[in-house]
Order: sequence, then C-alpha cells, then structure tokens
Amino acid sequence: MPIRTPIRRRFTIWRVLATAAVTALLAAFLTPAAAQAAPRESRPVYSYAHAIREAVWVDTGLDEDGDGKKDRVAADIVRPAEPARQGRKVPVIMDASPYYSCCGRGNESQLKTYDAHGHVVQMPLFYDNYFVPRGYAFVGVDLAGTNRSDGCVDVGGRFDIQSAKAVIDWLGGRARAYTTRTGTTTVRATWTNGTTGMIGKSWDGTIANGVAATGVKGLKTIVPISGISSWYDYYFAQGAPLYDGGPDELAGYVESDAAHAHCAAVRKKLADGSPRTGDWTPLWTERNYVKNAAKVRASVFLVHGMQDLNVRTKHFGQWWDALAERGVQRKIWLSQTGHVDPFDYRRGAWVDTLHRWFDHELLGYDNGIDRRPMADIERHPDQWVTSRVWPPHGTRATTLHPAPGARAGVGTLGPRPATGTEAFTDDPKLSETDWAAHLTTPTPEKAGFLTPPLTRDLRLSGSAKVTVTATPTTSSAHLSAVLVDLGPDTIRDYADGAEGITTLGNRTCWGRSTAGDSACFKATKAKTAEVDYTVFSRGWADLGHYASLGKGVPLTPGKEYTITLDLAATDHVVPKGHRLALVIAGTDKDLIDPPATQPTLTLDLARTAARVPLVGGAAALARAMSGSTLTAPEGGALDGVRAPRSARHLPAS
Repeated sequence: MPIRTPIRRRFTIWRVLATAAVTALLAAFLTPAAAQAAPRESRPVYSYAHAIREAVWVDTGLDEDGDGKKDRVAADIVRPAEPARQGRKVPVIMDASPYYSCCGRGNESQLKTYDAHGHVVQMPLFYDNYFVPRGYAFVGVDLAGTNRSDGCVDVGGRFDIQSAKAVIDWLGGRARAYTTRTGTTTVRATWTNGTTGMIGKSWDGTIANGVAATGVKGLKTIVPISGISSWYDYYFAQGAPLYDGGPDELAGYVESDAAHAHCAAVRKKLADGSPRTGDWTPLWTERNYVKNAAKVRASVFLVHGMQDLNVRTKHFGQWWDALAERGVQRKIWLSQTGHVDPFDYRRGAWVDTLHRWFDHELLGYDNGIDRRPMADIERHPDQWVTSRVWPPHGTRATTLHPAPGARAGVGTLGPRPATGTEAFTDDPKLSETDWAAHLTTPTPEKAGFLTPPLTRDLRLSGSAKVTVTATPTTSSAHLSAVLVDLGPDTIRDYADGAEGITTLGNRTCWGRSTAGDSACFKATKAKTAEVDYTVFSRGWADLGHYASLGKGVPLTPGKEYTITLDLAATDHVVPKGHRLALVIAGTDKDLIDPPATQPTLTLDLARTAARVPLVGGAAALARAMSGSTLTAPEGGALDGVRAPRSARHLPAS
C-alpha cells in the first residue's frame, strides 16, 4: 500500500478523535436510554408527494460563452418540506450531469421532466425518491452548456468543474443564485446545513472527482461510479489513441441547442488543445484531477467495473493510489461488469450500503459503515468477497520474466530472467480476444508467454506494469500488453451490449413515488458466459512516446527502444490448475487505433518483464508454481467473450 503523508494522516486522526469526542460527550450528558436512542439510520418519515420542488440558477462567476454576462447554471431541487417548517436544516446529495436532457441517466435513460412552472417533475434515478423521505435534499445540476444552463461544455475543464462547485458554494452561503435564468431576484439556501455529498456515474462521477480535487468547503463525500480521473487517459494510452475523436466532438454531442449556436470557439479550443498525436498538452494538465489529490477533503466511495472498456480501469487505479498516499478515507466496490451502475448488478446491497454511507458521512450517524471491510469485490457473477484494506496488506510488485518456448511465439513466464527474442507483426484486424484464443498456438501477430498450471491460487490486486524492449521495422508502432487467466470459468459477459447484465420485465421499488416520478425500476440479472480464458488487465502505448508523453517522435527502423506500459488496475484470482499468461502484441482492434505503419517488432526478452501486484509477493508466486510441471500447452482455439466492439466515445449512462 502507498505511504500516507503526515498532513493527511493528521486529518484522518483528527476525524477519528472528533468522532470519539462526540461519543464521549453523548455518553456524559445523555441518559442511558437517550444514548441508546441515538439514531443509527435515517428513516422515511417525510412526505415525498409534498416535497418542495424548485429551481435556482447559480452564478458561476465565469463568462464562458463570451456574451458579457456571468453564466448561470440550473440546479433542480427536491427537498422535504417538514424540516424547514420545523426550523431544521438538511444535508444535500448532488448529481451534476451533462446528460439530463440529451442522453438520459440510468439503465432506462431517464430525462428530467418539468411542470408548467419549470419545476422538476421527474428527477432521473432513485436518489430523490429514496433519500428525500429520509431527510435529505437532492440537487440535480445541469452542467454549463447543457439543458437549462448558460455557458459552454468544456469536457472536464475549468468551466465543467466550476459549474458544479459553484452550486456547493451557494449551498454553503458563499455564492449567489437567482430564481430565474435571467432575472435579478436572488435566493439563499437557508434550508440546508451546507453539508453536501456528490454522486454520479461516468461523466457525473468524473465531475465529483474534479470538484473534490478543488478542496471545496462543504463537500463531505463523493461516490464516483465509473468516473474519469484524467481526461488524457480517456482519449489516449501513453500516446496511443483510444478513439478516433476528441473532446470537441463530445462537447457537441451533449451541449444544448443554445450552447451549440454560440460555443464554436470553445469547441475549436478543445480540438486545438487535444491533437491526435497523443502528445500531452496544457489542456490535459487542466483535466488531470490526480495531480490535485492532495486537496481532497471529502471521503471517497469509489465504484468501478473491472471490465469497463469505456472508462477504463486505469482511472480508478491511479485515483485510488493518489488518495491512499494522502490518507483520504476510502471505500471501494469492484464488479465483473463493464460500464454498469451497481444499482443494476447488486441493487439491494447497493442501496443499503449507499444509505449507510450517506447517513455516516452527511448525518454523522455511528452506524459502523466505517468499520466494515474497505473493499467489496465480485469474484464470480453475484458472488462477492471482502477485503479489509485494498490492495490487501502483503501485496507486492513481483517480477515475471518471459522466455522462449519450444515453439516460436508460445513462450514461458516465470520468476527467472531469460534471454532470446520473439517477434510479431502488427495486425490491426485482430484484438485481444484473437490473441488469447490462440495463446497456445504460434500466430504471427502476437507473442504469448504462459506459466505452468498453478498448484495454488494466485491473486493479483492493483496495477501492473510491463516493460518492453523492442526493435521496430517501421517509423511508427503501437504496443499492447494483456494479462490472461487461461482456464475454464463462468464470468459476466462484459462484451455483450449490456456489459454483463440482462434487463428483466418486472420492477422493484426503492423509495416513494408520485404520478410523475416513479421509484420503481426494471430488475436485472447477471448475463454470463462460459469461457476458456479471461483477459483481466490491459495496457497500451505508442512506442514513439517512449521518452516522454509530451512529444512523440518518429522511430528509427532497426533501433531498439524501451517503454513501460501501465496496465489497468484489477483484482483477480488465477485459480489452481489455470495458467497466468502475458501477451505482447500491436494494435488491439477497437480498443486502440492503429499506427500509420504496420511494423514487425522484435522483443529483447532479457530486457522485457512484467511487474504484477501479487498478494503475498514473490513467496506467493513460488508457492503457486511449486511442484508444477512445465508442459507445452495444447494447441487449438479457445472460447471467450466476443471481441470488443467499436463504440462512440461517450462516458454516458
């Protein structure tokens, strides 16, 4: 685990001491009966049907669209009426999104709807239905340039983040809001105690990450689901383009009609600042929240699908590690799904856990959620395990060396350094599923390396790195490195269109409903696949960026280059009897774009190695390989999920 800095350690200890002090005071001043009656769970005692529904427009302090007026962002509010009448203030749960009018939220793509007075009728998702009766306000914010907000979409940049931060500042009494989009009548948030938690999936979760990285006062917790931590890593992997478009196209997709008419200059700035060369630019620095992890004062409950090929798991891995280094209070759920909300793969447990998390973080209830294991991990479909900390204590980066095998292209993988070479020719028509399906067979487009069948389970937990030394035959080359669990299993079918779930016809209800906003949502179940192998971690790079992300260079054919690929974070157990495999190849079809040329690359195996996060480190590897017989794997094609499909680059619902 990363080392915590003294500054953040003091903050964490202060929080524990403060909780202990409050507990001691309660014990001293309350009678035993009253102390026992201290609340541990918020209950649905307030009317949802008679909740106050209102809209405000918050002054962001910015003029992004250049019209000479400060931009205002729309915030739709649903809050219980009774606490205000009783003179009590409530905390806020907030979801800031660009999708409330263009694309929808959740598995059923819900949009905001409004009554004749412009007050929200349907607020997407279950948060308002469930939490408003329990004494929370829910605020749905339209990001700048979307739905009913002014300004322009700048895709994770200063305006995106400020449009959400400004609302938190208003809730805390530090910003101004108005009753209409263009009027002069101001309104104050006198009904809230200024305590806010942010939640959201994909772009919404990304905004939660970005706002937390400002250190804004009043933001007590965030729950980012499949969120981006650095926008460069959404569009590129160490110089290799992941998609054929950029943030300017994404802005055009989600912006309102009004924004589309007057935000051409912002879209051009996005395009100019994100060249398809894969070079790091100031635009990406602005959109890198990881570098500001030291400013985070909120706790973080992070959720991600380990097979998410939209917002890939490098995002949660680097964010988690940065937060850990600074002692930020954290919790994590990792599923076998792709880009899926936990409401749609573990609904009952999710609502219960989220309820307890918000009660603890926003209401201060001592319900024990902070003493539960840090991590929940889906090991098999609908089968979850916990880990007291994540990655577990004793996890160590352990080196695995590839070596030539009896057949060219089918080598071995183990703890001892080796010599020799392997070569492959980039084939942009093939993907990681093609490589893995033919791992035991020599093929020209990849080099594969396999351990013997393991004699014990081997758990990898965290992020791996693969250092490759290669000689190209052309002036450009892309590299892919993937880790494969070679053996039969039943997994969630993350490559299916629904990314590991099947939506059913029946509904389950979570909270209170009105005629215009139902709390009942379609049920789901796991969609599974029987496979002979599982690709469980991936990394990609442009070899021309071997020296620096700042500037890629043309390669010199025949010259040797060394680059280290960052593989995506994961938590995976390779079971006894299975093999762990490393594949090194070129273009991973539909997951990275191909280079300008089609090179053959020769690997120097003496200077190529993988550093993998093994629970138990080198000793665990030695035990798992002890007594194993180094036999050549049988040939023939293996079955897996279908190949990744090219999809529009939209971190959506």
